[in-house]
Amino acid sequence: MIYWELFYEFFITGLFSIGGGLAALPFLYKIAERHDWFSAAFLPNMVAVSESTPGPIGINMATYAGFHAAGLPGALIATISLALPSFLIIIFISGLLGRVKEHHITRSVLYVLRPAVTGLIAVSAWEVISITLLRLPAASFTSMFQWTSIAVFCVVWVLYHKLKAHPIFYIIGCAVVGVCLKL
Repeated sequence: MIYWELFYEFFITGLFSIGGGLAALPFLYKIAERHDWFSAAFLPNMVAVSESTPGPIGINMATYAGFHAAGLPGALIATISLALPSFLIIIFISGLLGRVKEHHITRSVLYVLRPAVTGLIAVSAWEVISITLLRLPAASFTSMFQWTSIAVFCVVWVLYHKLKAHPIFYIIGCAVVGVCLKL
């Protein structure tokens, strides 16, 4: 039963989270509400690890959630089911693309999808910002901010623009600082 639930939840997430991994974040919050595979409070950690490791963010998060829910078989099922809708849609569209790419309906669908994807990514960005840099709800304006996280962000921002080092150094550095400061 758990395998079917994993397949269903991540298939639906893969089907409707057009735009990539962060667009899947609202769907992952809903999964966290419905199942005990992971908690909504743990999602920021999933995002941080998924962004720090090689591979697409959505796939990494599905793999983690599936593994946490049902071990290695769960990880495989969640990962495959998240990618399966895109795979099937691409196969279907590739057969039709030559005939319909200039069709007005195709253009209309893509025109509608752009703001929808933008909205999903904006919601995800707000979720990440509100979890990492803000404390909501807050008793006062100054207590609303996580000042240590904001300071780390500002330091990394300045260093990145001044030193122009490879992003992997900043990822590793932020991971070390996060572990040391328990951010």
